[in-house]
Amino acid sequence: MSGLISTTGLWSAEKAVALTGYTPHQHVPNPIEPSFTAPKRVSKLTFGPLALAAAVARAATTRDDAPVAVLDALQRSTLPMLETMIEDGSMFGLSTDFQYLADTERTFLAARIGGGITDLYMNALGYTWRANAACLSPALDPHADFIYEGGNASGHGVVLAEAHGSFAANASAQSVHLQSKNKYLRQVKPHLAASSPYGKVIHGYSIAFGSAPSTPGAFLSLSETKIVKPKTPKSLPPSTPESEISPDGATPTSIALAAHRSNFFLMGGDEVVDWIDWVRTVDDAPPEPLPVEFLRIQYAGRRFLVHASSLWWIDPPHEWFGELFEYHHPWPRMLRWPLSRRVRSRPHLGWFAIEETAGTDFLKSLTGIIQDGGRSIPETLSLPSLVLSGFGPGEESAGRSRDDAGYRYALFRDGLALLGDPYRGRPSGITVWSPKDGVSTP
Repeated sequence: MSGLISTTGLWSAEKAVALTGYTPHQHVPNPIEPSFTAPKRVSKLTFGPLALAAAVARAATTRDDAPVAVLDALQRSTLPMLETMIEDGSMFGLSTDFQYLADTERTFLAARIGGGITDLYMNALGYTWRANAACLSPALDPHADFIYEGGNASGHGVVLAEAHGSFAANASAQSVHLQSKNKYLRQVKPHLAASSPYGKVIHGYSIAFGSAPSTPGAFLSLSETKIVKPKTPKSLPPSTPESEISPDGATPTSIALAAHRSNFFLMGGDEVVDWIDWVRTVDDAPPEPLPVEFLRIQYAGRRFLVHASSLWWIDPPHEWFGELFEYHHPWPRMLRWPLSRRVRSRPHLGWFAIEETAGTDFLKSLTGIIQDGGRSIPETLSLPSLVLSGFGPGEESAGRSRDDAGYRYALFRDGLALLGDPYRGRPSGITVWSPKDGVSTP
């Protein structure tokens, strides 16, 4: 079921949550990396239901050593809760159904949404690549949740992000702010300047999110490492207009593999996940080098790749599905039809997809590693960073251009997207990835 989620019951209005608490924390040495300048904090985060749903799924699937079955269980157990537990309207609030959850379920939901909010906030700050931070310490020792790279950190190291969510009856701006400070001191500060498989830790964040049941509104608090004398940033702050696709410099291969393992899992591309796992270990026999097919669709003025497993619900599959993916045959005429003509009566479905340039650049790089037998992995890869759409800082959150007005989707900096109404897309062909031969468009 990875690749497609139901968004039938999700709220419709975009929500805005203002930063209600902020604390910079001293650290010695300061700064940890002299050439790094932290991006300006985001004072207001706006997001729609698709952005939060996608971010919760992204945060839940960062354990790059977890089997696909475990990741699938995490995704399935979390996303349906968002359909009934969040109230509609521009202000964040929990629905009346929240009262029926057991305490453990309330804690689980708050933690998952806290992780999703953190992922949205870190993208809003300009960071691109994510990984789990469990690598920093033994399982029983406290550590932050996530590691991020890209943006202002590109070429300098990585940053930590601790996530916290609370839906307690006494949640307030003060209590949420206290959590962000305590979590920073306990789970971020001890690991600053430490080494990780993805680079040196040069900065840290603790992001806490909370809301009280039956009380509209939410609280968002940030604690981060204080930089006493910041230098002029080499990159522009996230609020500055960006080009549609900008190079993200030399991305550490280790964190690109971790991030795209989660991305292709969410898209349903388990074959790609298997190859990523193999190149990181090369201890076992490699997977079968069978071609992996993606449908290219034009959507909101962009082109995305959708894995074949997301298309099972298109009607009638028996008439065209097989021919569509016989990529050595001439394209059938249904590639010229809008997808809306072929869907069943289930309009509220979302596809996880990847922006074409981001997806193909990574798959080409992965082929290069496979061709070398997985024994010589380059330290860095040249991968793009995209402009956010569907969420972000303040009024710039939507990030939408004129030609995508009315489309429902969320696009993250690494290229992963959740398309809320994919039937509006227009198929434009098929892209085939051969693990041994690379990317082709027959």
